[in-house]
Amino acid sequence: MRILNPTLQLVLLSFLFFGGLTVQSQNTKEDLEERRLELREEIQKINSLRSSNKLREKSVLTEVEDLDRQIRATEKLIKVTNQQANLLTRDINSNTNKIQQLRKELVKLKEDYGQMIEKSYKSKSQQSRIMFLLSSESFLQAYKRLQYMKQYANYRKKQGEEIKQGTQELQVFNTNLLKQKKEKDKLIAENRETRAQLGKNSQSQQVLIKSIRQKEGQFASQIRKKQQEIDAIDRQIDEIIRASIAAANKESGSTSRNTFELTPEAKALAANFASNKGKLPWPVRSGVVTMRFGTQPHPIVKSTTINSNGVRIDTDKGGKARAIFGGTVSEVQAVKGANKAVMVRHGDYITIYNNLSKVFVTKGDTVSLGQDLGEIATSTSTGKTTLHFLIYKNTDKMDPADWILRM
Repeated sequence: MRILNPTLQLVLLSFLFFGGLTVQSQNTKEDLEERRLELREEIQKINSLRSSNKLREKSVLTEVEDLDRQIRATEKLIKVTNQQANLLTRDINSNTNKIQQLRKELVKLKEDYGQMIEKSYKSKSQQSRIMFLLSSESFLQAYKRLQYMKQYANYRKKQGEEIKQGTQELQVFNTNLLKQKKEKDKLIAENRETRAQLGKNSQSQQVLIKSIRQKEGQFASQIRKKQQEIDAIDRQIDEIIRASIAAANKESGSTSRNTFELTPEAKALAANFASNKGKLPWPVRSGVVTMRFGTQPHPIVKSTTINSNGVRIDTDKGGKARAIFGGTVSEVQAVKGANKAVMVRHGDYITIYNNLSKVFVTKGDTVSLGQDLGEIATSTSTGKTTLHFLIYKNTDKMDPADWILRM
C-alpha cells in the first residue's frame, strides 16, 4: 500500500475535518430556517386575525393581549434570525480559514510537483532509461527498476490529479463563501425590518398599557370575571367526562367514574395514541394559541393569574375543528357559555373540541385522523373564532402542548 506524502495527508485530513463541520452546521441551519419560517407564518397569522377584527370594537385589554402575542412572536423571530446570522458568521470564518490553508497546501504541492517534473525532464531521454536498465547487475534488479519507473510515472500522474481536485475544491469553497455572505446580508436586512416593526408595536402597546395602569383594578376585575366563565366551562367538561366514563363502564359492570375499563382493543388504541405524544397534528388547519394550559400570570396585568384546563386557539372565521387521532365520538353536548363540544375517545384518552357552532358527527361515530368534526363558533362581540381544545387521560388533564407538534 502506497503511503501518501505528509503534505497530501494534511490536505485530505483538512477536507475530512472541515467536511464534518459543514454537515453538522447544515443540520443546525436547516432547523433554524424551519423555525424562522414557522415564526414568520405565525406573525402573519396574528396580523391577519387582528386585521379581520379591526372593524369590531375591542376592549383595550384585548388589543394589548393581541399586540403582546405579536411582540413575543416577533422577539422569537429576531432571536432565531440572530442565531442564523451567528452560525453563518462562524461558517464564513471557517471557510475563509479553509481557503487560506488550502491555498498554502496547493502551493506546496505544486512546488513538489514542479520539482518532480523537472527531474523527470532531465532524465526523460530514451537512452538514459535504457542505460538505467542495462546497468542493472541482474535480471531481478532490472525488473525492479522497470517497476519503479512505472510506479514513479503513475505517482506523478496521481499527484497531478490531486492538485486538480484540490483546485476544484478551492473553487467550491469560494462559491459557498460568496453564497453564505449573501445569505447573511439578507438575514441582517430582514432583521432590521423586523426590529423596526417591533419598535412600532412596542410603542403602540406602551400607550395602551399606560391607560390600563390607570385603571388596573377595573381591568383586573374584567380578567377575574373572564376567568370565572372559563372555570365554569371547565367544570362542565369535567362533569361530562365523569358521566361518560360512568356510562361506558356500566356495560362492563364497573361503577368507576374516574377510570375507563378497557378492552384489549381499547388498550392497544390508547398505547398507539400515547406513542404519538409530541407528534400529533393541530386540531385546526391554521391558528394561533391565545391561551395556554395551566395557571399563569396574565401577560399584561401581572397581579392577576389565569388558568385553563386546555388551550385556546384563534383561527379563521368558518374554521373547522379536526380530529388529531382516530377514535370514537363519546359525547356531543352543549356547554353553557361555549356552544357545543365534541369528545373523541382514544382508549382511556379523550380529546375535546369545544366552542363549535356546528357539529358534523354524532355520538358513536368512528372518526379518522384529520376528519372535520364541526365548525368553530365566531364571537359576536369580539369577532374572534376560537377553539377550546383539551386532552384528558381518564379524568387527568394533559397539557396539549406536550402532545401537539410544535404547539
